[in-house]
This record gives sequence, C-alpha cells and structure tokens, in this order.
Amino acid sequence: MRRIIMNLAMSLDGFIANEDGSFEWIKGYEDNTLNTDNQYNYETLLEDIDIVVMGKRCYEQDMHLEFKTKTVYVATHSTITDYDNIKFCGEDIIEVIKEEQLKPGKDIMLFGGGNLINTFLQADCIDEYIIGLIPVILGAGRPLFYGGHPPIDLELEEYIVDNGIVILRYVNR
Repeated sequence: MRRIIMNLAMSLDGFIANEDGSFEWIKGYEDNTLNTDNQYNYETLLEDIDIVVMGKRCYEQDMHLEFKTKTVYVATHSTITDYDNIKFCGEDIIEVIKEEQLKPGKDIMLFGGGNLINTFLQADCIDEYIIGLIPVILGAGRPLFYGGHPPIDLELEEYIVDNGIVILRYVNR
C-alpha cells in the first residue's frame, strides 16, 4: 500500500509559518561543521511521490507550482473546479486519500498546513513524518500540531544535520 508521508519544516517552538503565513525564516546557516555525512535529498523524496496533499492556504501561496508533474489535492471547503493536475477536495479528504492509497502508484506527501495535518493526525493515518527543525524561535505563528488527537507512537528512523537544520524522520509504529 502507498505510504502517506508528512514533510514539513517547523521552528523550534512548533510553528510552520508566521502569523501572516510567510515562511522566509525557513533556512539554515552557512556553518556546516556539524553536518552529518548523510544529507537530506528532497529531490529523491519527490521521485518516490506522485500525489501531494495541501491545504487551501498553501495553494493560495502558489506552493502547488512546485509540483507540476504530481497530482495535487487541495483540501478546501470552497467549490472550485479542478484543472490540469490540481484536484480540489471539498469532501472528506481522509477518505479520498485512503482510496488513492489502494490504487497502484507511488507514495503520497502531506505538504501542509497545520489544519490539514491535524485532520490526518486525528485519523492516525500518517505513515512517516519528516520534520526539519529550523534554528529559530518565532514566538507566534501557525502551529504544526493542534492537539486533540490520540497519542501516536513513533520510531526514529533517521536524523540528519544540514547547516544548522536538524531533519528527523520518524515512522508510525
């Protein structure tokens, strides 16, 4: 079965965007003395993905443009007509993606935002969590985790340090 992989960056205090939705703070620094030998390769992840799921705010910030060769599901309460590789999902996004998991294909990536991730957390259907910890404390913003979901036991599979960014890859046990 196709895996659902969450791939996001967050500040040390748990935010994935500023209060206005901006994310220019997502960067490391030039000192690579603590880098691990193994480095994160986002392009390799994308090669193993053929569906991307994002919320409407991510879509409105044109984040879908990065995924022109993938099917992009946009979770929204608005009625919007599908076009090109973009599918707007006003129904139960969890059920739609679970149906996609049963079809042949590559893995599915959860791209954001926090409300969408929370929906998947409540259903406990994320198979892998890739979280980049950005060396910044924002103090306020849009959180990654909202709470209200059952406890989810994870197992650390890999850690990477890349110019001050710590990337953690967990699998759902």
